[in-house]
Amino acid sequence: MSPKLLLFFAVRPGAGERMKMLRLRTYVLIFAAAFFFVRTGLCEESNGFWPLSGEFSADLTYVGEGDVARGGKHVNNFDEIDSEIRAVLTPRFKLGVLRLGAQWERFSFGLPNGAALPNTLQSFSTIIGLDTQLSDSILIRAETQPGLYNSGLGHLFWDDFNMPFVIGGTYIFSPNVQLILGVSVDVERKYPVIPAVGLRWKLGPQWLLDAVLPTPRLQYELTRNVSLYAGATITEATFRTDDEFGDSHGMPRLNHAVVTYSEIRTGAGFDWKISPIVTFTGEVGYQPYRDFDFYRAEVRYHQVGGAPYGSISLHGTF
Repeated sequence: MSPKLLLFFAVRPGAGERMKMLRLRTYVLIFAAAFFFVRTGLCEESNGFWPLSGEFSADLTYVGEGDVARGGKHVNNFDEIDSEIRAVLTPRFKLGVLRLGAQWERFSFGLPNGAALPNTLQSFSTIIGLDTQLSDSILIRAETQPGLYNSGLGHLFWDDFNMPFVIGGTYIFSPNVQLILGVSVDVERKYPVIPAVGLRWKLGPQWLLDAVLPTPRLQYELTRNVSLYAGATITEATFRTDDEFGDSHGMPRLNHAVVTYSEIRTGAGFDWKISPIVTFTGEVGYQPYRDFDFYRAEVRYHQVGGAPYGSISLHGTF
């Protein structure tokens, strides 16, 4: 990242303007990425200029005001912006398909003054993975995301490094039914190893049950280019606060502490295939669950008031 861009994000205005500036920077970055992806997607699919294959996504979610609590202490009426940009190249070689890329994700919270929670959680990570085929019916994916998982661009240190990874397999039972089994590993998490199972079942010509984490959904193909769906998004990631976060909030044990942030969103939306390689997604719904868990310090804030949300996304393959 260039020094100018780092300075742009790291400058901290007064407390009253911080969230407004944070939102503006997020919108600028997301829409700049969206412009690039749309411009690329509307070009000819095969023009000889870009011989590599890959996938990309740019997502922006706004969550309305909600509440969390710890014992008798409440943090009320704060909103959230979740932003994510991801790009992965997928070159083929003898053993299968490599997955090489990068991802940036940022959770920004409009917290009231004095709240003992970080107003930013973000990650910068590389993506290194492999898709391979063991047989005609068994596909395997292994992927790791080494990177920095922290509470802001002003706190980029190597002791924020983490390397979560996932390993999963797909069994093709029939052309209409696939079974999925996987495991997620994160040594910083309270439960480092979490297994998961899933099912992908084409129920009919227009119906698809895609019950696979982290975005299980039931999908209906309205037209060739438009699909409707209802489902959920399940998120869990670990980050570290900065070295003085606890002292600044009267809780020294939260200095450089590990926090696991979890949330569940339930909603409905649509996928619109703009071009052969670009899809636009819009979604609205309700967030019934949110949790900040400093489990090593035995400090946990759980959701006591849900909130509506809306999200937009550009994604696709090339």
